[in-house]
Amino acid sequence: MGSICSKVLDGNGFSSCFEDMIFGFGGNMVTVGLLIVLWVTQRNASRSTVGSPRLGLLEKVLLNILLALGTILSFYEMLALVGKSMPEYHEWFYRSSQLASWMSIMLVSKFSCWFPLLCNPFFCCWWIVKPITGIPRLYTTFSSLKTITCFKESSSVTVEILFTLFINITRIAKAPTEESKYDLLEDPLLSYDTKEEHHVFDPVTRAAQYWHMLTFQFVNPMMSLGVTKQLDLEDLVSLPLDLMPSPCHDTFLRCWVAEEHKNQSKSLLFRVICKAYGWPYFRLGLLKVLNDSLSFLSPLLLNRLIKFLQQGSGNIDGYTLAILMGLVSTIKSFLDTQYTFHLSKLKLKLRSSIMTIIYRKCLYTSLAARSKFSNGEVQTFMSVDADRTINMCNSFHDMWSLPLQIGVALYLLYTQVNYAFLSGFALTVLLIPVNKWISTKIASATQEMMKHKDERVRSVGELLTYIRTLKMYNWENMFIDRIMERRTKEVKQLSTRKYLDAWCVFFWATTPTLFSLFTFGVFTLMGHPLDAATVFTCVALFNTLISPLNSFPWVINGLIDAIVSAGRLSKFLTCPEIDSDSGHIFETNLQTSGSLQPPCEDNADTDDSSAAVVFHDLFSVWSSGIEDGEQNAVLNGITLHLPKGLFIAIVGEVGSGKSSLLNSILGEMCRIHGSVHSHGSIAYVPQVPWILSGSVRDNILFGEAFDARRYREVLHSCGLDVDISRMVGGDLAYIGEKGVNLSGGQRARIALARAVYHESDVYLLDDVLSAVDSQVACWILEKTMLSFLMNQKTRALCTHNLQAISAADIVVVLDKGHVKWAGSSADFLLSPYSTISTIRDLKLASPQKLGKEISISDPAESDVLWEDDILSTAVEEEDASVLELRKEGRVELSVYKSYARFSGWHIAIVTCVSAAFMQASRNGNDLWLSHWVDAAGETESITFYLVGLCIFGIVNSLLTLVRAFSFAYGGLHAAVQVHTELLSKIVDAPVHFFDQNPSGRILNRLSSDLYMIDDSLPFILNILLANFFSLLGIVVVLSYAQILFLLLLLPLWYLFSKLQYYYRSTSRELRRLDSVSRSPIYSSFTETLDGSSTIRAFKAEELFMGRLIEHMTRYQRTSYSEISASLWLSLRLQLLAAVVISFIAVMAIIGRQSDFILTFGTPGLVGLALSYAAPVVSLLSSFLTSFTETEKEMVSVERVLQYMDIPQEEHAGSQTLPPGWPLEGRIEFDHVTLRYMPSLPPALNEVSFNIEPGMQVGIVGRTGAGKSSVINALFRLTPICNGWILVDGLDVANVAVGDLRRAFAVVPQSPFLFEGSLRDNLDPCGKSDDCKIWEILEKCHLKTLLESAGGLDTHVKENGITFSVGQRQLICLARALIKSSKILCLDECTASVDTKTASILQKTISSVCKSMTVLTIAHRISVVLNMDNVLVLEHGILVEQGNPQDLVKDPNSMFASFARASTM
Repeated sequence: MGSICSKVLDGNGFSSCFEDMIFGFGGNMVTVGLLIVLWVTQRNASRSTVGSPRLGLLEKVLLNILLALGTILSFYEMLALVGKSMPEYHEWFYRSSQLASWMSIMLVSKFSCWFPLLCNPFFCCWWIVKPITGIPRLYTTFSSLKTITCFKESSSVTVEILFTLFINITRIAKAPTEESKYDLLEDPLLSYDTKEEHHVFDPVTRAAQYWHMLTFQFVNPMMSLGVTKQLDLEDLVSLPLDLMPSPCHDTFLRCWVAEEHKNQSKSLLFRVICKAYGWPYFRLGLLKVLNDSLSFLSPLLLNRLIKFLQQGSGNIDGYTLAILMGLVSTIKSFLDTQYTFHLSKLKLKLRSSIMTIIYRKCLYTSLAARSKFSNGEVQTFMSVDADRTINMCNSFHDMWSLPLQIGVALYLLYTQVNYAFLSGFALTVLLIPVNKWISTKIASATQEMMKHKDERVRSVGELLTYIRTLKMYNWENMFIDRIMERRTKEVKQLSTRKYLDAWCVFFWATTPTLFSLFTFGVFTLMGHPLDAATVFTCVALFNTLISPLNSFPWVINGLIDAIVSAGRLSKFLTCPEIDSDSGHIFETNLQTSGSLQPPCEDNADTDDSSAAVVFHDLFSVWSSGIEDGEQNAVLNGITLHLPKGLFIAIVGEVGSGKSSLLNSILGEMCRIHGSVHSHGSIAYVPQVPWILSGSVRDNILFGEAFDARRYREVLHSCGLDVDISRMVGGDLAYIGEKGVNLSGGQRARIALARAVYHESDVYLLDDVLSAVDSQVACWILEKTMLSFLMNQKTRALCTHNLQAISAADIVVVLDKGHVKWAGSSADFLLSPYSTISTIRDLKLASPQKLGKEISISDPAESDVLWEDDILSTAVEEEDASVLELRKEGRVELSVYKSYARFSGWHIAIVTCVSAAFMQASRNGNDLWLSHWVDAAGETESITFYLVGLCIFGIVNSLLTLVRAFSFAYGGLHAAVQVHTELLSKIVDAPVHFFDQNPSGRILNRLSSDLYMIDDSLPFILNILLANFFSLLGIVVVLSYAQILFLLLLLPLWYLFSKLQYYYRSTSRELRRLDSVSRSPIYSSFTETLDGSSTIRAFKAEELFMGRLIEHMTRYQRTSYSEISASLWLSLRLQLLAAVVISFIAVMAIIGRQSDFILTFGTPGLVGLALSYAAPVVSLLSSFLTSFTETEKEMVSVERVLQYMDIPQEEHAGSQTLPPGWPLEGRIEFDHVTLRYMPSLPPALNEVSFNIEPGMQVGIVGRTGAGKSSVINALFRLTPICNGWILVDGLDVANVAVGDLRRAFAVVPQSPFLFEGSLRDNLDPCGKSDDCKIWEILEKCHLKTLLESAGGLDTHVKENGITFSVGQRQLICLARALIKSSKILCLDECTASVDTKTASILQKTISSVCKSMTVLTIAHRISVVLNMDNVLVLEHGILVEQGNPQDLVKDPNSMFASFARASTM
């Protein structure tokens, strides 16, 4: 280097020789060399390349103007050198190479065949870098006092920047259609209209499009509508094609699959993100470099302007500098908004990709493989981890950008105060290890917090799923305590994060003030005098440092959060998937880690074309993480051939493995050894019917085409036509989430109708007859399973129904996971496994007889019902699930007050006061510096001013500490209060609230909205407060320093208020739309988690992916509109701030003239005003952005407050209960009428009956007759409309709800076990000793099973999935018997157990409950035959009651018809 230049650095930075030869000559030679290399490599290419850009007239004019300007400026500089007396050699090299560079580009542009070289990606990227190489020379030029030279040099750099923008925009706009279809986002700056013809260019139209994109004018129509009305989805900005979720998902999935093939078990989400979006993200980084580089021109121009004001020069120099300051601010405004715009679009693509791939993983992952993750964890992946991972798009660029900005600022400080800046820099360096330690602690706390959050969300989901059951048990408070325990652990980690964040804020917020103190203190102590140019250039640089210094800890935290979340998502996304091959043979050999072996190869025995399903030595488990092999297998050595076209009954005691056998066929279990194959398509009906929220028709069609004839036949065969005819809206009536507004039997029949309609080859039916009464079971068996609809198909039915067993072609007996016996039903009677004494006498009733005895309409009536009752009433459809409410207008002041109340009013006041005084101390610090500069020639010593600076610095630091910790405490207090109150309000809501609001919608409040209140809201509110007081401080200081600023203040405030009103009206609606459009995604996701096995069985994965894509498209559109509107505002505010800077600079120049009417006092005040004007660019925008963001985040508080105003159950009672009530157990219903909704027919209609103490009463009736409504009325789950219910003479309406439900024992229709120990599940209150518990378990035939499982300390998994449905029902029965209440209600508690066990249990209930009043809802007539009394309901009316033995003898009684239809 010494041979070229004698020295690299001089006193002011790089030497002029180094700048000219390396940055100047070197850069120009790279340009020329690159053109030559590209020409050589592409010289043989066709001159008429299809993808070659073709310029329109406007583009050609702009190109020629730019090239002419560049060439003329270079030529002018050459002429100036000729006229110079003794020019340096390096100047000749630089200027001649600059001229050669522009002339080479001009030559290339004149030949159409060579022009594509300019749009080559390498050349485009080089031209983004090249203007940066001119920054050192530009800085040196501005350090001189030659304004004309500054203008020429800045003009040269500006032409290069404009040429950079031109060729990059041209490359994007002229790209081939197919290539750009999915690549618009990756190209920085501007998009183009994809509908435009490739070879036709209208220069005026294209220029207008560019201008609209650059200024965000495409948002104007939506903004205008937002001021006048509540926005709807169709009012939003159209979603660009490249942001559509479908192409985003396809691109990301391709990259994920490729990554998995390379790294089988080490696939990381981060690598896939880099592969899918790394290159466009890198190019956005180049744009950020250019944008950040421009930000340092303002302090340089400020320095030059203050020197001009101090030393004096021609007025033209001052005005030129003032205009340049405004121009730099304007250009930076456009670059800044375009960078943010395209980065936000990239984040939207990434969000869509991650959310859809999580959803897809749930669709294609078996239940066993997913068992490592609870439903709460998986929901957190979608709601929280996805957002955190996406936010790393900001963090990664900021990780290098912020240190670069800090480094450049420090270098510029060095040029102003020499090495004095090192004293301040040393302080910053000392804080690095402290912040590293804090970051490590924050990362650890975040990881722990997410674990506890998963647990809490899982518990909340469990509560919402079984809220009806919990209310009947009166366990709401117990579950609130469980959730609060998890919340306490979560908040403990959250508080660790928040207080560590507060230290981060303190260290980084006080650094600029302390930096100023140390720097100026050392500079003066070194003997250097302070002048206005030095001081206020440094002050401007300190202000420039504030943003990167304050942002850096948040960037680190965000990056840590993103890495943690990406790791969690990677672990989930690498779960093995079920083979989705839809070929004729579907092999469910699922490979997993550990002891699970690879699939066995097919052999001749396995590939049996006559068998529908073939098992070969199959060992399967439910947990994919199990390591100890076959000894824990649920299915043990299953070898079985199920022939095609036969009806197979799978029988066995509770927990014998019947459901597991069906799930192994579906591939939902982990195979340890052996194989299972199925031939043909499969339809599956689970034991707990899975019902979608939507219409009845949607649930049955399940994506299939509508065939009216088959649809009628299916409805009739499943006994649904009469039920549908009674529904408001017919088959288009809305079914709530999980079928909440249907009876258990209706849910089962709809699930069965779905399977029948699909005409599959194999039907897997898991105990579908247990949920319906005996008459309907008989009808379904005859009209569906044995009819023409299914009789040629393979039907595997897990059942205890004797009719079904007798009608089966093959009976398979399972016991503890082993096939004990298989053969015909006739042989089954002779086998030792037959415990059915009456089966020999069993005869199926004829269809004619059944038609008379069972009130199912015949086909003729069905046609009439179909035409007249179903289709004609479709317009009357009424949703059971109400639409999610969306507020209108601005967020009300009461919402802010509520949040302040949650935080604590005293904390809110302390925070505001400390923030105000903190800003005042900082402004006082700067005014003190101004005074010091102006008093430089006076007698006060340096010590006096340094002591003043120290006082301001210490006070500022203390107030910053108070503000940071008060904000952290207030945010935590609000988080705790909001969660506690919201949970209490939701749990205390009546049952119909949960029927009308999907659990996903409620869970959204307790997950996403609560996360906003926990984390995002305090963060953005803190920024808002800081921005407000900073802006207020700047306005006060500017008004004090320059009185004429007050003239601008009024119009500025007017424009500002108009802009913010215009924007806020729209932004509020957009945030509300965003929240509302997000809820269906989570609701759909929750439904899919529950029914994923059914979806996979029907091969409906693509159908549900399509539904999610629809929801995601709406979500993307609202988010895109929200981002565009935000940048629309940001651009206009930054342009407004550029006007302020120009005004103050021009006024300062005018004011220095001696003949002007006003003067602006001392140079110190002028410098202070100019240094304070620069941050207005970012601060004004940041203030309104943070204000609107706060308002958006407040929507979460608003949404939470909506659920704090919901109706509450009446807990208080007017009557005090005597101890031990009920003492007898007498129940009286007197003309009781109950409706679930005012528009629905009564579920109970004038029902009256008396039950004496100690009686055992059965309640029977057809599905939907109102049996469960009797228990709902008794437990006051739904208030009755008319009549009275008396228990031991007391009106239950006057008894406190909690006391009432606590006094009764119940076994609900849907068995409920929560995660925890078995002891807690059986006796959550801990009132019974182990001896009593084991005694009851033995009577319920559970002792042996539970002892082998580990005893009372056995851990029960979520939803009790370790037990079969029948076992769960038995555990719930044991729980009720342990309670020892005088009134016991059994809602189909033996529906899912085998006949033998049911008979034994009935005897147990009869013996154990002799002194108890027992109400039993039953479908099995044998269950109620020996009871004291029976109630027969039909359409909510009590049609019969009496002794069952007497009623069965009456041939005309309805009960007798039930008995004749039943074999149980």
